[in-house]
Amino acid sequence: MIAALAKRISKEHRIFYRVLPYIAVMILAKLLLHHFDLERLSINAIFSGLIGANVFLMGFLLSGVLADFRESERLPGEMAATLATLADEFQSIHQRTSAPLALAALEHVREIGLTIHRWLHKQERSRAVMGRIAGLNDHFLAVEPLTQANFIARLKQEQSALRKLIIRIHTIRETDFISSGYFIASTTTILLLVGLAFARIEPFYESLFFVVVVSYLLLFLMFLIRDLDNPFGYYENASSEDVSLKPLEDALEELRERVAVEQRRGAPKDGHTLPE
Repeated sequence: MIAALAKRISKEHRIFYRVLPYIAVMILAKLLLHHFDLERLSINAIFSGLIGANVFLMGFLLSGVLADFRESERLPGEMAATLATLADEFQSIHQRTSAPLALAALEHVREIGLTIHRWLHKQERSRAVMGRIAGLNDHFLAVEPLTQANFIARLKQEQSALRKLIIRIHTIRETDFISSGYFIASTTTILLLVGLAFARIEPFYESLFFVVVVSYLLLFLMFLIRDLDNPFGYYENASSEDVSLKPLEDALEELRERVAVEQRRGAPKDGHTLPE
């Protein structure tokens, strides 16, 4: 429990720790420039306006990535619900008929969930996930004589919905939000930080304080926006703002229990073989 708490605290403050080295560099640069009397710029209304404009631009980028992030929060739950719906039908068929084909289909649904979980951590390729989803077609054909046609049509709709969710996650994960916006925000931030380092503010301790505060604000916003742009960055050590996979993980645990129950239900008893 202590280790989990420490890991959680570390994750929540990961961006802060990433910003600290840059703040240290800014402090060192400010001290050196002050020592050698190289502070040649003066703070005026234009400089303050540039800082405000940069913060406004970052606010625009932040509002854009937050929209995708809020949408992404729903996707693991929707995937879990889709997998549970598929499992419901295959499990009910197996309970009615004890057909091994239905049990195999139920096990395939669990394999899809496990493959998706590995894919989210970039341990599987997108092609493997889509292949698993397409593999449901064989199971649909196999169990079609054992259930009603409209149930198969509903399962096909769930298959299509799951495929759309995977494609949407892939798009969010692999596409940057307005790359040119990131470029101008990054370059403007660097120029402003250089300007702060060369700016003369008296007394010096006030200058150092403002350099630290403004640098912290601008750099933290940049790292936060970059992090939020990929809500599925579980495979990135530096990523801290990722959507929760608990709904999917709970669904996988439930699927494991369902498969175990149906395997026990379909096991031969007293030397009798399973019905064909």
